[in-house]
Amino acid sequence: MTYAIIEIGGKQLWAEPGRFYDVERMEDESGTILELSQVLLINHEDTVTLGHPLIEGATVRAQVLEHRKARKVIVYKMQPKKKTRKKNGHRQLQTRLLIEAISLNGSVLAESAQWKLSDLIVEADEADTEADIDLTPPVESADV
Repeated sequence: MTYAIIEIGGKQLWAEPGRFYDVERMEDESGTILELSQVLLINHEDTVTLGHPLIEGATVRAQVLEHRKARKVIVYKMQPKKKTRKKNGHRQLQTRLLIEAISLNGSVLAESAQWKLSDLIVEADEADTEADIDLTPPVESADV
């Protein structure tokens, strides 16, 4: 299992290729590909690379999927015996990122195996009939 620990939005995040994560709101548009260079640690095939504080030449490629709001948090303030009550709600703005690849010194250590819509469109143009199109994503072998 390959993973990286990155710093984004002032927080540290355990990132694996093919998974999505909700982080603090970013100004990038949906569909934008980001190269995150604040990599603190990389674990690849039982080899751990640790930075002081960052790893030189390490990047994590991520795609911005969407901008959204988190679940509502209710803030309720009350002063007993004073008939004072105040109820507020807050929804934090978030950006959902899909981690596509982890690379070190230009070589890709791990990449997402998920299929992409653009690959299906090209495949559909080349196919003669709808029955020739395979819509199932590739399956990784599970080491149990």
